[in-house]
Amino acid sequence: MGGKNSMTTETLNISEAQLVEYSQAHNEPSWLTELRREALKLTETLEMPKPDKTKINKWDFDSFKQHETVGNVYESIENLPAEVKEIIDVENTENLVIQHNNTLAYTKVSDSAKNDGVIIEGLSDALKNHPDLVKKYFMNDTVTVDEHRLTALHTALVNGGMFVYVPKNVVVEHPIQYVVLHDDANASFYNHVIIATEESAEVTYVENYLSNASGEGNQLNIVSEVSAAANSKITYGSVDYLDKGFTGHIIRRGMTEADATINWALGLMNEGSQIIDNTTNLIGDRSESELKSVVIGTGSQKINLTSKIVQYGKETNGYILKHGVMLESASTIFNGIGYIKHGGAKSNAQQESRVLMLSEKARGDANPILLIDEDDVEAGHAASVGRVDPEQLYYLMSRGISRREAERLVIHGFLDPVVRELPIEDVKRKLREVIELKINK
Repeated sequence: MGGKNSMTTETLNISEAQLVEYSQAHNEPSWLTELRREALKLTETLEMPKPDKTKINKWDFDSFKQHETVGNVYESIENLPAEVKEIIDVENTENLVIQHNNTLAYTKVSDSAKNDGVIIEGLSDALKNHPDLVKKYFMNDTVTVDEHRLTALHTALVNGGMFVYVPKNVVVEHPIQYVVLHDDANASFYNHVIIATEESAEVTYVENYLSNASGEGNQLNIVSEVSAAANSKITYGSVDYLDKGFTGHIIRRGMTEADATINWALGLMNEGSQIIDNTTNLIGDRSESELKSVVIGTGSQKINLTSKIVQYGKETNGYILKHGVMLESASTIFNGIGYIKHGGAKSNAQQESRVLMLSEKARGDANPILLIDEDDVEAGHAASVGRVDPEQLYYLMSRGISRREAERLVIHGFLDPVVRELPIEDVKRKLREVIELKINK
């Protein structure tokens, strides 16, 4: 390794001793304390990831002001901050975990979920209450500690997150919502999310990241691991809307056994430059995944989004849909990868990537990639990068609508195929509001 990528832990403002102290102060199991130490050591030798067509050697993934920024703990749902109340149905929310900066602030789990043996806990609680179960899923398969330097850094510095476990044959009746409120300019997020279902289980999970403070000089290094056992179904929704100061590296990955489904609906609205990797591995026969995401870039933001479905099993179905809008001088690289492995006969891989550029300086690049190692399959892709269709604008303006309003309507319509997939009404409404805010900046 050379050049700017050869950063060592000396650039991190945390020592091994401080990490061990943090781990012990939070009553973490010894396996995690040890893993943190190993991961910290690995950051000295591992290479940085190499996202396609995006040079990150000048991006600062190391600086952060504090490893732990303590937030509030809330006694009841009524005491939650107004920003949080906006995206939850205060009357009817049954399964809810709130994280305030790096503090687990509030947990509510429905009686029916508890009675069925469902575990819905902030990661810090789950590590105390179910250490062996967390260990089974933590950085074990879909993401590994030594994948690259940023996965090692994540493992060393984990400071928040979620753990959801659904036993065999249990259908979780109410969606699970995880809300992270950032309102302290010193907070960085190394959140780790685990969603795991046993056979024939079903769950809907939605997370929200909200900023109410500057993220300048802070890090967003997030990993989600989603594991769907045979014949189970996981729906994963997200609206990320954090401040432009954060440097972001976000991994969300899933793995399916036979006849299982993982569907994603992601509103990727963070304001900072970021690398996003969303991958689903369809291991079992007849398993499937729909991977839908929307992105809006503003200012001089750089976004590299890889959406990937790797199909190992027979008769698997993978569908990727990505829509991006680039404003001002923002730029995006959209990599869509459908990969049918040898042995994945009678599988189907489809993808569609579209980028809309709304200014002369905005840039979009959509790269659909199909990799096929098997004969008897179906596969297809569509990609387009372009400006707003003048005929659409002309039609709307001929009805007396101003150009600005016409553009706004076109953008909402363009993003709606993903927005409407979000499973919780208040979250859907929030995403539409965030889109509105970004368009009108």
